[in-house]
Amino acid sequence: MNGSDARPLIRLKFVDFWADFNPRDNFFTRLLESRYRLDHCDSPAFVIYSCMGGRRKEHLQHNCVRIFYSGENVAPDWNTCDWAFTFDYTPHPRHFRLPLWGLYGDPAALVLPQPADFDAVLSQQTRFCAFVVSNPLCRTRNDFFRKLSRYKPVDSGGKVLNTIGHRVTDKRAFLSAAKFTIAFENESHAGYTTEKILDPMLVHSIPIYWGDPLVGRDFDTRSFLSAHDSSSLDELVERVVAVDRDPALHRLLLERPWYRNNVVPACVDPTAIAAQFTNIFESSLVPVAHRHGLKRLLRIDRIPATLASLRRRIVCKARKIGKNA
Repeated sequence: MNGSDARPLIRLKFVDFWADFNPRDNFFTRLLESRYRLDHCDSPAFVIYSCMGGRRKEHLQHNCVRIFYSGENVAPDWNTCDWAFTFDYTPHPRHFRLPLWGLYGDPAALVLPQPADFDAVLSQQTRFCAFVVSNPLCRTRNDFFRKLSRYKPVDSGGKVLNTIGHRVTDKRAFLSAAKFTIAFENESHAGYTTEKILDPMLVHSIPIYWGDPLVGRDFDTRSFLSAHDSSSLDELVERVVAVDRDPALHRLLLERPWYRNNVVPACVDPTAIAAQFTNIFESSLVPVAHRHGLKRLLRIDRIPATLASLRRRIVCKARKIGKNA
């Protein structure tokens, strides 16, 4: 390392992430390396872990500060982590809301003015609607695909309900040729917003969205079609049809800012995320691993039973003394 590098040194380790996760080149390392020197080591001061470790749960093997991250619909276990970054809305003081979509590109790319040549955008949209999904388990998503397909064919380029005969290799390029994109999450939960809404936005395809009922806190729901603003999937289909048949209405949606107030939400603002890591690295909080270790050492959980046993022994001893007196 460069001896003149004034950045603080952070001993760090990533564990329990997905199979192709690169611990030395990812969203977090790229964010942190602007402020810190990162020492990826086996004796870390901080472990960043996710929910993909299965039964192994390697993070439990590290007796240091544990930072949980999940882009999936999984809540932090505060008995085993000290800090958390997840999609959830929670008042917990050591939690930072970081939805998965914020890791899939530059959030500032969605701020207007975008490239304003909407005529060029419209000229390349030769498909009605795109659908790229690999998880077959969401019945709501599958039902909507079938309902919308009764109006016009939907081009499905993923593993699920494929209609084009092969799986697409460049998802965003595929979406860019479609007027609309079915952007349904795997499941619905407040705050749970993934790249499914981001991908079509980046290529000016109108998302037809379902998943996060609070999606309007981050995005302007007047710029896309949200199932959470409809009473049923049938009504959502009717809204899609109305936009498809009215070029002026379609252009109006395209020209609206994707974000509320055309401002990057704080939850995906790199400066805010980096500031939270500074709070973590500079905190004097005793790690949960240390607290639990001390509890095991002192066997605090057995103290009440031990005191009760001691009391019984004292009472018995006193009774014996009384009888012999």
